[in-house]
Amino acid sequence: MNLKEIKSKEIFPGLSGKFVHGDNITWVFWDVTKDSEVKEHQHIHEQIMHVVTGKFEFILNGTKKIYQDGDVVVIPSNIPHSGKAITNCKLMDVFSPVREEYR
Repeated sequence: MNLKEIKSKEIFPGLSGKFVHGDNITWVFWDVTKDSEVKEHQHIHEQIMHVVTGKFEFILNGTKKIYQDGDVVVIPSNIPHSGKAITNCKLMDVFSPVREEYR
């Protein structure tokens, strides 16, 4: 499989992803438009976010930081988090267990 062959899905306005699912993980390649927001939420999935390019404001459990090219954030299970794209961004997320709602 090649990433170019995977159809992108818009999950939130301005947040489109290509999803790869294994038995125990979901890997997502996001294209995020400047000023797009992900409202505060939490889930059972452990998540690791990687900022490939761009600047992304991220709030994890009440702590706000700006992440940019190369930064990685570990988001434990059931911890509130949200984000906003300061610039256009390319992000990668890995979730465990699989995000069934994204299949």
